Amino acid sequence: MEFWNSLLTEKSWKIMQELKKESFRFIIIGGWAAYLWTRQHKSKDIDVILPDIKDLDFLKQKYILRKNDNLKKYEVKFEEIDLDIYVPYYSQLAIPLENIETAKVEGFEVVTPEILLILKQGAEINRSESVKGQKDRIDIMTLLCYSGVNFKKYDELLEKNSLKEYRQRLKEIIIGFKDLKHLDLNVKEYSKKKKELLKIIE
Repeated sequence: MEFWNSLLTEKSWKIMQELKKESFRFIIIGGWAAYLWTRQHKSKDIDVILPDIKDLDFLKQKYILRKNDNLKKYEVKFEEIDLDIYVPYYSQLAIPLENIETAKVEGFEVVTPEILLILKQGAEINRSESVKGQKDRIDIMTLLCYSGVNFKKYDELLEKNSLKEYRQRLKEIIIGFKDLKHLDLNVKEYSKKKKELLKIIE
């Protein structure tokens, strides 16, 4: 079940493939990172970290790059697709961008599932009542069910970044989650999975 229009997600995926050919390093976060780890839901917009801020100059030469001071990010628009660019020491995500860990998935550099889960939780807290907040919760649950999150590592990251309250919010999301069609699970299967997850998180 796709959350976004398939034409848009395919266009977004093609843009990512083209960016991969460019001569700058970027790390995928957000919905596409969740897809790369779980193969469940494609995304419309593209969220990346630019580890080297000097690469902004490269992007300025090739695209119309806008600075969004309210949300502490840079943006490039490809018609209906937004490329949101976060940079260390400027952007404000749940974990400082200079401290993230990554892995290679399908030729893309992607944040690890544990870091992605925390970044997704940070986004969900900020926009919980919106459609994007609903998509965040779907991505969070998809990561929990399909990406093999290491909860010991997750706890260590919460401790290190003073985010212990995220654990309680994660329990609330698991308990209250109703969009089972997006997890490809029936009620019985999710009930079993919910018990397993809550036992691990306790």
